[in-house]
Amino acid sequence: MPPPFAVQRFLPLPTLSYGHEDLHTGAPGERDFGDHVDQTNYSVVVDERVVVKWLTPPAPLPHPAPEILAHLVEAGFNDTAPPYAALTGVVDGRECLLALVTGYLPEARDGWEWCVDEAERGATGFATDLGRLAAGLHLALATLPAPPGVVAGMETAATEADRARAALAEALELTGGADGAWLAARAGAMRRELAALETAPATSPLIRIHGDLHVGQILRWRNGYAVIDFDGNPTVADAAPYQPAARDVAQLTTSLDHVAQVAIKRRSTPPGEAAAWARRARATLLTAYRRRLAEAGRAGLLDESLLRPFEVEQECRELIYAARHLPRWRYAPMGVLRTWYPEENTA
Repeated sequence: MPPPFAVQRFLPLPTLSYGHEDLHTGAPGERDFGDHVDQTNYSVVVDERVVVKWLTPPAPLPHPAPEILAHLVEAGFNDTAPPYAALTGVVDGRECLLALVTGYLPEARDGWEWCVDEAERGATGFATDLGRLAAGLHLALATLPAPPGVVAGMETAATEADRARAALAEALELTGGADGAWLAARAGAMRRELAALETAPATSPLIRIHGDLHVGQILRWRNGYAVIDFDGNPTVADAAPYQPAARDVAQLTTSLDHVAQVAIKRRSTPPGEAAAWARRARATLLTAYRRRLAEAGRAGLLDESLLRPFEVEQECRELIYAARHLPRWRYAPMGVLRTWYPEENTA
């Protein structure tokens, strides 16, 4: 690869060459995913075997994806699109990640499609697979050594609590109208749940987390499920790469609540049925997650005391995201919060 470009390889690329007896001629065919796929970046499918994701704009290094993908290969974690390579180069005088090359997963659909189908049907069997998948990911990431300066336990309780309170304050500031008034009336109850972070044990282990783990990052494809997109959370600028596993788990469980809201809005699922489905799916996912950790002798990776405050904080961040980037998304976190804090529990 000529300078200023460089390639970091993870797994051997499948051959895209044609034999002399093949009818194919010229370069392998390429296509994009189409307008129906919501993408921050631009992805191209090559020969129905490889996906090249071009980062738009290029992301300055260090970037989480190359390190995580390299480690997952080393750890033998296979429940992701096979990572082949990362392309880097100098842009405006700074080293940047330009593209990621991974395997193409046939018949793949992301969770904002297939999981909404499950919610509409009232089915929760999939949640066992998701719980085991998330636990397997965390078991692999927990073996990635932390850099110097990252302590074995959780960040100070005050730092975590301050960050959560700041998220609530920003959500209150950015959420206007009737939704804002409703949210302000429940801010006290939300603060009380966030206060659990102030007394969280300092022994909670820190691991390299996914950082943006929701159902949209989990593909259902021909041969099962795969977790993708290790770019971190683009909406949280100061997010530490090493955090309690509960951070990922809380985002994944709340995304099931968001799926329920999508099913209500887009599939006309009755709200009571959708909420009951979300409760069952969450419980099933958490049971499978705990069991997988216990099987590996790592039950201590999940600090249960952090789940609820992290979930409340996540909904605040969803409201911030909606206000700053996607206003039409506000209905989902507001619907979840209305389920969590019904009218009679506002005191």
